[in-house]
Amino acid sequence: MNPKQLCSNLKGVIGFPVTPFNDDHSLDLEGHRKNVRYMLEQPMCAVVAAGGTGELYSLSPDEVRRIVEVTIDEVSGRVPVIAGVGFAGGLTKLLASQAAECGADGVLAFPPYYPNAEMDGLLDYYASIAESSGLGVLVYSRDWAHFTPSQAEQLADIPNIVAWKDGAGDIRRYQMIRERLGDKLHWVGGAGDDMVPAYYGIGVRAYTSSISAVAPKLSIKLHDLGVAQATDELNQIVEDHVIPLYALRNKRKGYEVSAMKAMLNMLGLSGGIVRPPLVEVCETEKKELQNILQGWRKAGFLNP
Repeated sequence: MNPKQLCSNLKGVIGFPVTPFNDDHSLDLEGHRKNVRYMLEQPMCAVVAAGGTGELYSLSPDEVRRIVEVTIDEVSGRVPVIAGVGFAGGLTKLLASQAAECGADGVLAFPPYYPNAEMDGLLDYYASIAESSGLGVLVYSRDWAHFTPSQAEQLADIPNIVAWKDGAGDIRRYQMIRERLGDKLHWVGGAGDDMVPAYYGIGVRAYTSSISAVAPKLSIKLHDLGVAQATDELNQIVEDHVIPLYALRNKRKGYEVSAMKAMLNMLGLSGGIVRPPLVEVCETEKKELQNILQGWRKAGFLNP
């Protein structure tokens, strides 16, 4: 898929599956297939393999390849598959080139490992991803990768950089960047399902959803209400069904992954365990997650 085609598909919910591990921390590839199959019972517009929810930074290059390959095979052309890419140097180029070799439709470029890089070094980093993959690149602005509008404009001049995923939730900065670049890039919300009212309020029409791993029907509902600008209903669903999860996830670092895995396990899907340094959800908080799931089931947000 060429970069422009990729962008034309990114309208709606971009699914973020976890990477399930067995008890010995090995990949549970069949479990991953089952999870992706479950997610695609709802109309995702794309799926990210080995993203943040997929614990990219805990995976070896070979494990990333296997996750990307299995995702592509299971998706079977129904929607684009975007591969996570990060780290720096030769490892970044390897992940980018192997994403193309596997048949991915695009890459999601995480910030490099170094948090204080100069802008010219960052331009080289993102350019290497674009060149090595030859695919459409989504810049993932998160953690220490916060850019001014003029810096974002420099990144947008790199061939094959076609989209911007905001992972900071700074709506003021995001508006300034979008105003500066206009339709030069495709815009994606990426700081959380709880941010849908804010993103869609400023005109964004695609977002990455970690909830989609567990309750893809809820993710689709948030998107549909955002597009319809059904503000009251959207805000009520976020208040009742999204904020409680994000409040729990904020209790400890890494819960944004381990909470989703725990919920998948509760549903009989394949969450498995997390890899260190992430930590598992404690038993008390698992009861909170069960209550959230019960609310989602009662509201009809869980697949049958």
